[in-house]
Amino acid sequence: MRRLFQILLLTVFALTSVSALAAEPKTTKKQRKELEETQVKYDSTMRWGTVEDALPYLDPEYAKVHPLTDLELRRYEQVKISSYRAGDNVPMPDGRVGRNAEVRVINNNTQAERTLRVKEIWRWDAEGKRWLQANGLPDLWQER
Repeated sequence: MRRLFQILLLTVFALTSVSALAAEPKTTKKQRKELEETQVKYDSTMRWGTVEDALPYLDPEYAKVHPLTDLELRRYEQVKISSYRAGDNVPMPDGRVGRNAEVRVINNNTQAERTLRVKEIWRWDAEGKRWLQANGLPDLWQER
């Protein structure tokens, strides 16, 4: 009985994987290479740059709906990212790509460091022929 359950579970998993791959819009090899290059630059910008340096990576559609206030921009000036380690890309059914990152943040005033996880979603902009960060800057003040 246990073996039958394992076989059924594996079959369901295999069918789900195949259907997810079949439904997902295909990215070209060039788009995947462009995504990788963009993410390397974004990771470096988050680690070594300023919040203003990261703004060009944001999806204008997202920025229009969720504009950054002066207060939010000043909050980013109060911290320094000491490490930004991103995980693997995971294709999403709608053609976007998701990934998780581990971020280590130091508060400039207290010098206290904490680690948090952020989720990124990347969207291909066919018109601009580039990848955009589609869910905004990382929330560095999230509760655990």
